[in-house]
Amino acid sequence: MTYRAPVNMNPFARALVGLNRMVMHVVGALAACLVLAETIVLLTGVIYRYALHDPLVWSDELASILFIWLSMLGAVLALDRGEHMRLTAIINKCSEKGRIWLETVAALVVCIFVLMVIHPALDHAVEQMPITTPALEIPDGLRAAALPVGAILMLLAAVSRMAALTTMRLLLSALAVVAVIAGALWLAQPALMAMGNYNLIVFFVLLIGVCVAGGIPIAFAFGTATMAYLALATNAPLMIVVSRMDEGMSSLILLSVPLFVLLGSLLEMSGLAKTLIDFMAALLGHVRGGLQYVLLGAMFLVSGISGSKAADMAAIAPALFPEMKKRGSKPEELVALLSSSGAMTETIPPSLVLITIGAVCSVSITALFIGGLMPAAIATIAIAVVCWMRARREPMPDVPRAPMSLIMKTLIAAIPALALPMLIRVAVIEGVATATEVATIGVAYTVVVGLIMHLFMKHLNFKRLYPMLIEAAALSGAILLIIGMATAMAWALTQSGFSSKLVALMQGVPGGGAGFLLITIVIFIVLGSLLEGIPAIVLFGPLLFPVARSLGVHDVHYAMVVILAMGIGLFAPPFGVGFYAACAIGKVSPDGVFNRVWGYLAALVVALLVVAFVPWISIGFL
Repeated sequence: MTYRAPVNMNPFARALVGLNRMVMHVVGALAACLVLAETIVLLTGVIYRYALHDPLVWSDELASILFIWLSMLGAVLALDRGEHMRLTAIINKCSEKGRIWLETVAALVVCIFVLMVIHPALDHAVEQMPITTPALEIPDGLRAAALPVGAILMLLAAVSRMAALTTMRLLLSALAVVAVIAGALWLAQPALMAMGNYNLIVFFVLLIGVCVAGGIPIAFAFGTATMAYLALATNAPLMIVVSRMDEGMSSLILLSVPLFVLLGSLLEMSGLAKTLIDFMAALLGHVRGGLQYVLLGAMFLVSGISGSKAADMAAIAPALFPEMKKRGSKPEELVALLSSSGAMTETIPPSLVLITIGAVCSVSITALFIGGLMPAAIATIAIAVVCWMRARREPMPDVPRAPMSLIMKTLIAAIPALALPMLIRVAVIEGVATATEVATIGVAYTVVVGLIMHLFMKHLNFKRLYPMLIEAAALSGAILLIIGMATAMAWALTQSGFSSKLVALMQGVPGGGAGFLLITIVIFIVLGSLLEGIPAIVLFGPLLFPVARSLGVHDVHYAMVVILAMGIGLFAPPFGVGFYAACAIGKVSPDGVFNRVWGYLAALVVALLVVAFVPWISIGFL
């Protein structure tokens, strides 16, 4: 969340903040409507294609047009709400004044970046106007106009944040620091040009490192470094950044991202997640450490439905933690297990990471969905072993074995929830529907089942629907903006010749494919911790997958190694964002969890090495 200090605002700042609040209400309403519209359009297309056998030629095109608008408006909401992915470890250790100053610098960098983007984005939209879409026959510029509109709204949000957050003195000092850095880069332009590819270290290591360490959202750190590189070290037009963003954010495969995010929220709201937990608790609740196994099983099953790790943990923890605490489990131990279980389930379809890696690395989504289950099972077994070893020191729970009647009752109640992951996996694996279409079917299924359950239990709170749509739009926008920015950055790295040199360097690694896999594990554990999973995969996946292919490593096998390594980094302290998300959901201080999580992470590393060196686990069922 964004840090907001109590500052006595002047009338101008107060008016600006008020204007931004009104604008964001409108943006939120539009984004929520777009989430609903996307769902309806795609569901209509699915019904016509599979039920009526009369495909609508315009449905995918309309969904694609709406999608870029949803992505940009969602990114605006995420910026206004402080929900873009970023590193906060250093900021959180600063004094109150230091945090305010760093937040001011972050907002200022965002302002500078979007100011640089607005004009190229307008030019890009104008250039797209003469192009007519094939089915709807409307100017493609109407779709591309989302980019400049989103940039302008981000500028408003960033300026408003500074107005609400900082003082004039802190703002001037932040401006001075940013101006000094920018001026130094500008004066060093001849030297940077003369450095050749070594200038990549300045822009894509040092500059990004400084931005990320300072708490600047990762998407904007990528974008700022790319714009600075193109402006100071090449003759390429800045509009290329916008066109690459457009390309990266417009992939039809990524249409499933907001739908799976929405599905994760609906899963918890409908009560389907609770029915799964009740059934597994009835089966295992009387066993020593039984509820720990229930948590693992629930995360395994729910991950297959929601596709979002934050949604998974938020759905499971409130339902299980109170009972686990009653039985003597320490909250810190529970959060350590929750965090590690989030890492173990990254390869379970339809994980957003699987969808992302398929989209940006040209790997079959169907093959990834098939290959992801066994590695996750190995990781789950590894954590279960640690749970068993730790449970041996606990007393037997004073809970009687559930009677068969209760087990059957909870099983019947859980059947709709158990059927959903099967529906998703079978539909994609058998080629019946794409990941996007099956996400739409899953949303419709969950809504229908939830409404039927509501007739008997009256448990639905329909007031949660609108905030849920806003959350889906904001999270989707944050993810997709990173993909767009990283696509532009990857293009710059490719054009510089870095990609070809990296391929040649990695091909010469001692040990061939085995040595390459070990280096990959180390790289993505570190990157998963520092950059989070999706940015790391989008940026480095397109560079490293060709190397893996040249060394004879199967795409799906390599994807599983990358995703598991990234997941371990994402949930590993002290930098892993997923670790802190688990602590927040469990309402426990990270300090108490720090020492308890390492045993689980060690088990995951062992599981990762098994997956890396036994390719059959990933590709045996393809």
